[in-house]
Order: sequence, then C-alpha cells, then structure tokens
Amino acid sequence: MGIGIREAAAADWPQIWRLMEPIVRAGETYCWDRDMAEDEARDVWLEPRPAYVYVAEEAGQILGTAQLHPNRPGGGSHVANASFMTAAPASGRGVARALAAHVLEQAAAQGYRSMQFNAVVQTNERAVALWESLGFRILATVPDAFRHPVHGFTGLHIMHKDLGEPRR
Repeated sequence: MGIGIREAAAADWPQIWRLMEPIVRAGETYCWDRDMAEDEARDVWLEPRPAYVYVAEEAGQILGTAQLHPNRPGGGSHVANASFMTAAPASGRGVARALAAHVLEQAAAQGYRSMQFNAVVQTNERAVALWESLGFRILATVPDAFRHPVHGFTGLHIMHKDLGEPRR
C-alpha cells in the first residue's frame, strides 16, 4: 500500500494537528506565533472555500498536509498560493513532493494561472530545493524578514511558477 492523497475531512484534524503542532512550535518555517493555540491553527489551516486542504496518508496515518487557495482575493484570485507540512517521521519519503505534484495539478485544473509562495524561509533549504526542482523560481528575497529561532534574522523568498493559461 502506497501513499494516497485526498481532500481532508473535518475528522482528520486531530492527526493534522499532531503533525502540525511540532512545526508551529519549532518556529523555523512559518511566520506564525509559536504559541498558536490549536483552535487558531485549525482556523488558519482548515480555511473555507475557495481553499482546499489535502492530506497524504498511508495505512490510515496522515503523513503530510497541504493547503491550496487564492494568493489574494479579487484581482489576485487567478494566482494560487499553497502551504505544505510533512510529519517528521515521514521526512525524506517523498511525501512533500507527492503533495506538491497533487496541489500543482489541482491548481491548474481549478484554472489558476500561476502559483506564488510569499514567504519561503531562506534557511529552509530542503523546501527551496524542492520548489526549484518543480520549476519555481525565486523572484526576490526580502532580507532579514524572518526571525529564525536558531539562525537569527534571515530572508524570506518570494517564489513563483507559471501554470499556463487559466481555464475558468
């Protein structure tokens, strides 16, 4: 049995939070309050439509999760944005790459023209390498825009990938 990807259900939240909480508490990859409460995290991650949340699972265990939504409303709604998290024990197993491929496919099918990441932490080298391998490019790096708990002030990359003409 391999890794499957599906849209998240409300009942998935306890498992999503179990993988998400250590990432939030570490404060190394997201511009979120490290003391974020679970109910606040649920509101941030399980956004209503037009957002979609996906999970990667194997044998009933959620190994990763991703969120897809418009980067901005109105005039910016043709550009997608996404966030990804992988459970630490599943790191290096291709979960993030599988989720990324799925989310990019979904974004194109939903008619987005491109995908933009607004804040990829410069020291998150594995994520930067993954996004570049999938065709994203760094448009700019905002210097010292992220206060990393280990590395101090570091940059935030703005990354972009063209998805083609919109279908909607």
